[in-house]
Amino acid sequence: MAKKELKLTQEDIMNLLDKLYEKSLDGIPKVSVPITKMAEDYLSKAKDKESAAKSFINYQIAKCTTSGFLTGLGGLITLPVTLPANISSVLYVQMRMIACLAHMGGYDLDSDQVQTLVYACLAGISVDQIVKQVGIQVGVKTVTAMVKKIPGTVLTKINQKVGFRLLTKFGTKGVINIGKAIPVVGGIISGGFDFAETKVIADRAYKMFILGDFSAPKDKKAEDVIEITAEDFEVISEAEETEV
Repeated sequence: MAKKELKLTQEDIMNLLDKLYEKSLDGIPKVSVPITKMAEDYLSKAKDKESAAKSFINYQIAKCTTSGFLTGLGGLITLPVTLPANISSVLYVQMRMIACLAHMGGYDLDSDQVQTLVYACLAGISVDQIVKQVGIQVGVKTVTAMVKKIPGTVLTKINQKVGFRLLTKFGTKGVINIGKAIPVVGGIISGGFDFAETKVIADRAYKMFILGDFSAPKDKKAEDVIEITAEDFEVISEAEETEV
């Protein structure tokens, strides 16, 4: 008897990310505290944000590979898209980690721009060109101010890229294959997926939100980079001109 395949769309993926983002920020009762509280706790115990971020990353990666941790999350995360519990739990941990680092870096987690950048970080999508162009057009001096200038039309383009990237990763056969490749054994995902990928995402988030470095890695694939056109440049420029 053939196994029933999961049919996902980009809309499903974005609904999933939105739900995860909400839960990442608010936390899960009796399991995880609100993201701002956790971030501020680390910041209050460290000499600077870099030290706080590194301490948080080390603990987070160690915790999410602990036996029973992911199993405990699986039954508590109710999501709009049906994915294996181990995958949804890992996504939750990874997104929460990115959001915490963004808050430590001084970014407004309630802004559409930061939310989209968290998604891009999770999916491995480079926004290097967009951030550079915003900086050129508006002439801001800080990255956090620069991010606020990214208009909705450009955010839509980033989200579309993110949705397609994750759909390719988790869509239909991808979900089934990943489910087989990384079974949960006592809360630990075998094959090194949890540790290795989470470490890569942590390093990417640290670079973006703590160091303010949005440059794309030299080996970045073309399909992972957002292309912006002259039309997008005009939109960014207009956003600056219409400010009061």
